[in-house]
Amino acid sequence: MPNKNESWGSRTGLILAMAGNAVGLGNFLRFPVQAVQNGGGAFMIPYLVCFILMGIPLLFTEWSIGRFGGKLGNHSTPYILDSMNSKPIWKYIGVFGIFTNIAVVAYYTYIESWTLIYVLHSIVGTFSGMDKEAVSTFFNHYVSLQGSDFGIPLFPLFSYVFVLGINVYILSTGLGGIEKVAKIGMPLLILFGVILAIRGWTMGSDFASAEFPEANAWDGINFLWTPQYSSLADPKVWLAAAGQIFFTLSVGMGSIQCYASYLKENEDIALNSVTAGFTNEFVEVLLGSAIVIPIAAGFLGMDWVLENAGFGMAFQTMPYLFQQWGPIFAVIAGVCWFGLLFFAGITSSLAMGTPWMGFMNDEFGWGKVKGAISFGLVALLMGIPTVLFYSYGYFDEYDYWGGTVSLVIFALLETILFSWVFGMNKGWQEINRGADIKIPLIFKWIMTYVTPVLLLLVFIGALITPENNDWAGAISNLLQGNAWTLDSGSLISKLTFQDIYLEMEANPLDTEFYKKKIFYSGLARTQLLLLFGLICLLVWYSSLTRKRLQS
Repeated sequence: MPNKNESWGSRTGLILAMAGNAVGLGNFLRFPVQAVQNGGGAFMIPYLVCFILMGIPLLFTEWSIGRFGGKLGNHSTPYILDSMNSKPIWKYIGVFGIFTNIAVVAYYTYIESWTLIYVLHSIVGTFSGMDKEAVSTFFNHYVSLQGSDFGIPLFPLFSYVFVLGINVYILSTGLGGIEKVAKIGMPLLILFGVILAIRGWTMGSDFASAEFPEANAWDGINFLWTPQYSSLADPKVWLAAAGQIFFTLSVGMGSIQCYASYLKENEDIALNSVTAGFTNEFVEVLLGSAIVIPIAAGFLGMDWVLENAGFGMAFQTMPYLFQQWGPIFAVIAGVCWFGLLFFAGITSSLAMGTPWMGFMNDEFGWGKVKGAISFGLVALLMGIPTVLFYSYGYFDEYDYWGGTVSLVIFALLETILFSWVFGMNKGWQEINRGADIKIPLIFKWIMTYVTPVLLLLVFIGALITPENNDWAGAISNLLQGNAWTLDSGSLISKLTFQDIYLEMEANPLDTEFYKKKIFYSGLARTQLLLLFGLICLLVWYSSLTRKRLQS
């Protein structure tokens, strides 16, 4: 990205940019849903335990790896990892740190465009007078192929390109531009979140209706914060909590390492990484849990929330609920909600552009403008199919393989590199060099043994998820000599399209649709593999150039 002499302008800017990288759409869209689907308070305890045992160690690891590579002039994970061990395999493992960001930003900026458009719809009162079904239909119409004589969603496509263009422009200004956005966006995000959280916490049962007479916002709050200790023995809850850590901290992506590579050699990473991590937790746990679930429970009741909790609530339910507060506060709430989602999205997507730009700058001498434009073009080529074929699962394929599986694999491998190949003794010295706080020695043991084991369990859990995610039942059956039945959501089942085939069997009238879905899902995977291969090819070519220069 920026030239090798570029660095962060201030510590505040660095922390806000790192926190902005972590604080993303998942804090408000994924976390509340995961909490509801995994027992509310039963989810919080494993989540916080995993944050300490996996989240904080991964932050220490990635900040250390990034700063170590940066002092040698490397600003992307292929050569950051190569600087820690010269075996060729590590630079190609580092490809994950570029690939994942492009794969994710390709569809992530599409969601960003939804948030920006919904801000405008909130201001002009588009949702005024709509019932729940009408608001839901509006969203479904927006992301489908309807509404265009050419079979192309022209307005969503234009919005997507526009938002991607905003990202490219900011990236072209370098770290300074990213820092400015973080300094503006993060305080506004927190302000908007606090406004909505206060409203959610003070609703009580004031908005109970004849249709939902038991509605009470406090039911949502109590559900999220009342521990159910019996659920602590359920592996499903622990795996869900561990998985959420990846989404909430942006670990396993390569963007943290890139940001950290622009630190000075003896600049603190211990306190900075912890501060960025806890800023993210404040936003996710305190604000993220105080908006969607309590507000929905306050209008529709907790039973409705338990039955309908999902990603779509943000766009299909919240606009309708805001209208119940009257025309003035409906606008305020809509701007706050979709505005905070936009800032959460853009501070994360900007971070996703830096690994590609850092690589192209280091290896090919491309400046900020050229690097940003090339990133935008690659992201656009990858992303347009997610808009055109959203209904056929293109979006979901990118999210699963690029935004989930890839993260876990890369995090596991980089942890092994840092703790076992580079060596934990050297790694511990790297973490503590220039540190403004003394890290408890127990973290050295956690990072060496506990974190890698947890990451391995997360990967195995995704690989062989049992039917209905019933781990206790599956383990019991296995001990009794019965076969292990895979869930349709397991990695193995998804790899063979079993999840889609099961949907096809359940809906025989839609067979043609599911055949197309299998075709486009395969096409999406092919495109992801080609992207990974292209980056590997660039790394191979750049390694030859490095060898020539060294000889």
